[in-house]
Amino acid sequence: MRKNILLIFLVLSVSVIWAQDRNQEEDPNQNSNGLERKFAPKKEKEKPPITSYKIITIDNDTTLVDTTLTIQKDYKFNYLRRDDFGLLPIHNIGQSYNSLIKREERDHLLPLFGARSRHFNFMEADDIKYYQVATPLTELYFNTTFEQGQQLDAFFTVNTSPRLNLSIAYKGVRSLGKYQHALTSTGNFRATASYVTKNDRYKVRTHFVTQDLLNEENGGLSEEGLDQYLARGEFVGEESEFADRGSISVNYEDAENILLGKRFYLNHEYAIIKKTDSTSTGLSFGHILDITDKRFRFDQAAIAPNNLLGEAYVSGAIADNVALEDFTNNVFVDFTNDWLGNLRVLGGNSNYNYGYNTILNQVDDANNQINITNRIKGDIFTVGGEYHNTYKGFQIFADGKTIVSQNAEGRNNEGFKGNYFNAGAGYELNEKYGIQAKISASEVAPNYNFLLYQSDYVNYNWQNDNFSNIETKKIQVNIKAKKIAEVEGSFSTIDNYTYFAKNADGATIPLQASETLDILKVKVTQGIKLWKLGLDNTVMYQNVGGGNQVYNIPRVVTRNSLYYQDHWFKKNALFLQAGVTFKYFTSYTADAYDPVLAEFYVQNDQEIGDFPQVDLFFNAKVRQTRIFFKVENFGEAFSQNKEFSTPGYATRDAVLRFGIVWNFFL
Repeated sequence: MRKNILLIFLVLSVSVIWAQDRNQEEDPNQNSNGLERKFAPKKEKEKPPITSYKIITIDNDTTLVDTTLTIQKDYKFNYLRRDDFGLLPIHNIGQSYNSLIKREERDHLLPLFGARSRHFNFMEADDIKYYQVATPLTELYFNTTFEQGQQLDAFFTVNTSPRLNLSIAYKGVRSLGKYQHALTSTGNFRATASYVTKNDRYKVRTHFVTQDLLNEENGGLSEEGLDQYLARGEFVGEESEFADRGSISVNYEDAENILLGKRFYLNHEYAIIKKTDSTSTGLSFGHILDITDKRFRFDQAAIAPNNLLGEAYVSGAIADNVALEDFTNNVFVDFTNDWLGNLRVLGGNSNYNYGYNTILNQVDDANNQINITNRIKGDIFTVGGEYHNTYKGFQIFADGKTIVSQNAEGRNNEGFKGNYFNAGAGYELNEKYGIQAKISASEVAPNYNFLLYQSDYVNYNWQNDNFSNIETKKIQVNIKAKKIAEVEGSFSTIDNYTYFAKNADGATIPLQASETLDILKVKVTQGIKLWKLGLDNTVMYQNVGGGNQVYNIPRVVTRNSLYYQDHWFKKNALFLQAGVTFKYFTSYTADAYDPVLAEFYVQNDQEIGDFPQVDLFFNAKVRQTRIFFKVENFGEAFSQNKEFSTPGYATRDAVLRFGIVWNFFL
């Protein structure tokens, strides 16, 4: 499958290049018989400006293709291809991340699919971009991995006409890793199309995405492996024999999990009244279709000899398999006026089907019969609205949605209740100074795997019909002052916070907090440039009240980069950027990882953190090509690494990595 996709890229790219080269090779001074013509030589065609290459989100936010090299580009040169501040990677590329700053999910009314540790690289509908380009555009991303493998993200888009754009992309990663049984193999394929009619009344954007994210699971370092990892040589300065990470023992070598997903998305609308330069009002109606299928599997060839995961119903291979089918339709009406702003009213329906193919009957310790259903399914009907306006520099916005009725099976046929609301206002004095305030409130059921789970392992079976909705309230203020700093502050309260933890028997179980969590976050970002030197600082302060035993995060997370950049050689042919990045977070009892669920769970015994990580980087830009060299965790090259990303899982050793990002404007 992946080879076929890469072949499609090559065929498309070569076809376009060949067609253009063929046209260029034809001599305008020769006719078809090879006789010389007396025409003047053809003038060289001017290249379109960079403003002719646009990236458009589903919310119509538009940015331009950016081929510059900045410190922010260095932060985004990673597996996720976005700034990973606050994420601590487990030792191999493509594995999960320990969240030093717990991420907040997008607004939703239905529970989310489980295996959240596999969703860092899972592309949702809002992550897909659409394009408008003057000429065919290709972007190639390449980065080295650990041991055998590589990472590639190849993208191609073309406007076959000014009204129709097509794009195709594939992101693939394969990395063997340095530890036993830690292979990762992931793939994200996406294809998009966008079209607008000549009269600009009908617009459509659609995409198809298929994803497979596989990780071999070793359960972390065994007790013997922990001793080997922490071992020192007999004499000062002597390197341990276990500096070869492949020789360190792990808990098991026969398990893997994989998250699979497919989605078809369609967003189209028709303008009954078209807003133009001469008319201040527009009215349109539209339809959004989202068909999403997800599946998560945990496979183990045999029960682990040390029985870390407890007893099993089977004596052979473990094969857990859960799926979610979600079919959502929304219709909307958009009203736009230069003075009144933009108002969208929408209504929708979602049909959901989550679960397994078997019903489980259990007997508890008191010899009581427990029946665990196999499905949570039904329909919900929703209404909502969105509003935004700009007046004399002020931006006003609000959106909300709620479930109004439903038909349900499972959860005692009670179904789900859910709603969310956001409102705020901002003011921009100019491009450098501005302020924004926002309030939010939401109520939503816990994720599906908290409510219902089945496994061949006895301890991983539950049905929680009595779990309450998670209620969140938040106030947020963002202040932008580019010459000084950018400050983002928020205060949240969470009721019925839901989490995983170990019980007295050592089994991972879902729980809900009985007390309200109060969470304060303040993030400060500052960039200073003097001469050819730059200093970029990002600091996050976090404080939790009322639930610091279930919502564990470090008090301070920081990243600081000192770098040099300048143009070199004639005509500024090369732009050079080199420097050092310092990362640090205070010690705390980090969440531990459960491979059966692909989830992190709360533990309060082992602390990690309070150690610095230093990365050296040397980057360069030649025309539209950016070249990246990075020495990750440089300090560990001089002393054996003995730190952890999460309990039982070592952090990355020092490693030199190389990669490029290459744009072709044909």
